[in-house]
Amino acid sequence: MRRTRIIQALTGAAIAAAGVVTLTPAAQATTIPVACSENALVAAVNLANSTSAADTLALASGCTYSMTSSHGGLTNALPVITTPIEMIGPATITRTSVLPFRIAEVSGTGSLTLTTSVAFTHGSALGDGGAILNRGAVTLTVSSLSGNIATGNGGGLANADTPSGTAPAATFTGSSVTSNSAALSGGGIYNGTRGTLTATGLPLFITGNTAVVNGGGIAANNSTATTLTGTTVTTNTADLGGGVYRQNGTMTTTNSPISANLLNNCVGSSPAVPNCTG
Repeated sequence: MRRTRIIQALTGAAIAAAGVVTLTPAAQATTIPVACSENALVAAVNLANSTSAADTLALASGCTYSMTSSHGGLTNALPVITTPIEMIGPATITRTSVLPFRIAEVSGTGSLTLTTSVAFTHGSALGDGGAILNRGAVTLTVSSLSGNIATGNGGGLANADTPSGTAPAATFTGSSVTSNSAALSGGGIYNGTRGTLTATGLPLFITGNTAVVNGGGIAANNSTATTLTGTTVTTNTADLGGGVYRQNGTMTTTNSPISANLLNNCVGSSPAVPNCTG
């Protein structure tokens, strides 16, 4: 059983002066069990955001957290993530409202890690990042983004265009990005200005995503680096670069087949996507 630690506001060094002992405040990382309800999940994120420590949210095993309204302004199902937060599954977080809002937004000071089969589904963003809009750091390990929609870039995840300040970074390991769509670029993933994207299998699938403009699977636009290792990019669709579309930046592909995408796999990229034909 996972050990749960209670948040302690007062820890650290004890200082003795004139017979008085003073405790120096110090934040501690905490594991927070999250009951299977929308309100419990929102409260847990707010609690984790209240200190700078890295906190773990132990989601209720097998739970589907149905988000019926937005709690991070009008645009996010969850409160905006401003500190390091890890969510451990298996569990699903999904939008069940007729109103459009993405699942999560990560600020420049925050990080979000999804571990052990955490799924974000049916997010709907008016703008970038159907499931996740990332301005800080996002890590998916054996987790997934599926069935999300963005009217801008990044149906599954968008590393926000960031001309200065904190450069967003996204890391996918053994995870999947499937059946997401974007009205602009990056049906599955959009790696924007100065962003970094690292995708590592096995297996890691980016499949069945759609972008109206370019990069059905992945679009990398003036990003710092896009690295694909053991990543399959297939059956994605866009008007240009149905698999992977690249404009500038550094891109590396290793043992990462990019095939059976429409209208083409990588055509139109400048410079070309390495190890991609057609």
